Amino acid sequence: MSEKKKIGLFFGTFNPMHRAHLLLANHIAENSDLYQVWFVITPKSPFKKKVSLASDIDRYQMVYDAIEDYPKFRASKIEFDLPQPNYTADTLAHLEEQTNYQYDFSLIMGEDNLAHFHKWKNYESLLANYRILVYPRVSPLRTPPPEEIDKHQSVQRIKAPIIELSSSYVREQIKLGHEVRPLLPNSVFEFIDSKNLYR
Repeated sequence: MSEKKKIGLFFGTFNPMHRAHLLLANHIAENSDLYQVWFVITPKSPFKKKVSLASDIDRYQMVYDAIEDYPKFRASKIEFDLPQPNYTADTLAHLEEQTNYQYDFSLIMGEDNLAHFHKWKNYESLLANYRILVYPRVSPLRTPPPEEIDKHQSVQRIKAPIIELSSSYVREQIKLGHEVRPLLPNSVFEFIDSKNLYR
């Protein structure tokens, strides 16, 4: 029986996707045993009226266009069809089923998410069954992760380049009418410009 291909799942709203997302995912894909990194786009919550969040399909399209030329990347909209709110444990269960259990999934997350990981639904099951690849953040954490999670054998820290760039910063710069092309993949800039997003 051949070994399962390892897939890293990078969850986010990607509102919009920017160059730091690409750089981080590329670093992880090229410097680990992962076969691919899948960008899992989190849908807009029906319970939250967040005006600055582009539509699900627009955000999926931006990710799809940005990674089209990268064979190690894939865009996933699996969460769009799942009940709200989305829980990673439920998404993984659906992904396993949908892909016929042929992949070995890992979660990719920042240190800040690890600090709150013990509050996630079925977090113990996630730790028991999945590898957690953790990348560093620039700012020191106000609340460090509990030691039993931080030192868990499933948690693997990644030395990745750190770029202090956020989607909220990109949106703010667009709103101010500033030049944002250096921050975004070309296709994402063109999409935002053509649809007049975030203005």
